[in-house]
Amino acid sequence: MTSERDVTARPEPADPAGDESLSEAFWAVARELREKSAERLAPWDITPSHLRALRTLSRHGTMRLSELSDHLQIAPRTATEVVDALESRDLVRRCADPADRRATLVEVTEHGAGILAEIRATRETEAGRVFGRLGPADRAELARILGKLRD
Repeated sequence: MTSERDVTARPEPADPAGDESLSEAFWAVARELREKSAERLAPWDITPSHLRALRTLSRHGTMRLSELSDHLQIAPRTATEVVDALESRDLVRRCADPADRRATLVEVTEHGAGILAEIRATRETEAGRVFGRLGPADRAELARILGKLRD
C-alpha cells in the first residue's frame, strides 16, 4: 500500500549531476573570469563595456553610433557616453560621414588598436592559465558545449 508521503515525494532531477550544482559551478567560473578580466583591464583604465565597444569597432570597422548601439544592444545615449569616454583617451575618433553630412562615424585610432592588441595578449595569457588546467580533449569538449549554449 502506498502512503500519502510516497505520492508527494520529490521527483528525481533529470540531470544526475544536478542542475543546481551545474549552474552554481558555471556561474562561479564566470564570476572568476569576470573578476580576473576587470583586474587585467585596470592598467589601461578601461571598463568591460568600453572594451566591448572597442572590440566591436575593431572587428566590424568604422560605423555610425546607431550601428554601434545596435551591435552592443545598448541605448543610443549609452553608446554616445561610451564613445565619449573612449574618444577622451584617444582610443576612437569621430569623423564626418561622407555619405551624410549630418551623421557621424566612429573608428578605432592607431593608439586604440595598439591598446586593444595589448589587452588581447594579456587576456590570452589569463585564459591560458584558467583553461590550462584542462587537457586538450576537455578544452575541445568545453569549447563545443559553450558554442552549443551560445547558439
